Amino acid sequence: MNQSQETALKTLQFYATANYPCSYLDGQIARSQVATPAHLIDTTGYSALIRHGFRRSGLFYYRPHCDQCQACRSLRLPVAEFQPDRSQKRAWTQHRQLIATISSTPFFSPEHFALYQRYQQARHPGGGMDADNWAQYQDFLIDSRVDSLLVEFRAPPSGDGPGVLKMVSVIDQLDDGMSAVYTFYEPEPGQSFGTYNVLWQIRQAQARHLRYLYLGYWVAQSHKMSYKTRFKPFQLLVDNQWRAIRDSGSLDTLAFENFTR
Repeated sequence: MNQSQETALKTLQFYATANYPCSYLDGQIARSQVATPAHLIDTTGYSALIRHGFRRSGLFYYRPHCDQCQACRSLRLPVAEFQPDRSQKRAWTQHRQLIATISSTPFFSPEHFALYQRYQQARHPGGGMDADNWAQYQDFLIDSRVDSLLVEFRAPPSGDGPGVLKMVSVIDQLDDGMSAVYTFYEPEPGQSFGTYNVLWQIRQAQARHLRYLYLGYWVAQSHKMSYKTRFKPFQLLVDNQWRAIRDSGSLDTLAFENFTR
C-alpha cells in the first residue's frame, strides 16, 4: 500500500452493523463493517479498502464482519496470468460480435433499468432486488465517488439505430486493478453473457496495464458464486493476506476451514 492510500485510510472511521439475515447462506446471521464518511472515499481510498476486503454498493462501503462465520472471501484475478479454458473460449466466440460502448460516468437510462428488472425477475426472483424501483437502482449502481465506468453491450445494428441492448456492466477502475461492481443482461436461454463479460473485463484490465480484476466475494456453499473460481489462477483474501489458489484441493480445504470455524 502506498503512502496516499495509507493517508486515505487514516481519515476514515469504521463501525459494525447490527445483525441481519445473511444474503448468501440460508439460515445464517450476518454483520458488516462499514467505512465512513462516504464523501471522503475517492478512488485512492477505495483502492486501499478493496485490498482489505471491502466492496461498495453505491456510496456504501462494507465488508463481512460476522461473529461465527468466515465463509465470505474476497476474490481477485491476476490478469497477466489468466488462461481461458475451452468453455470460456466458446463463450467468447459466441458473443464476440457484441458492440461495447464505454461511458466514463454511470448514468440512468430507462432502457437499462428495464433490462435490470427483466434480469432480476428471471435470475433472482424473490431475492428483493427484483422489486427495486428506479431510486434503489440509482443508489446501487449509478451513485459513485470513484472512477466508475458504465458499459453497454449491444447486438450489431440491423438498421439506422443502435443494436438491441443485451448487457450492461458497471466497473470501477482502481489504482491496481478493475472491480466488477455489477452486471445484468438479457435472460435468454443458451447464452453465456456472464462468462463473456468477465473475459471482456480481464482484457480491459490487461489493456490498461492493471494487475487485477476484483470479482467480489466468493462463498464455497453458494452455487451462484461458483463461476468465479472457474477463472484461473485466482487469489483469495485469507487472514488479511492474498493467497494464490491454483488447485481444487487447497480450495476445498480452505472452504471447509471457513465453514467450520
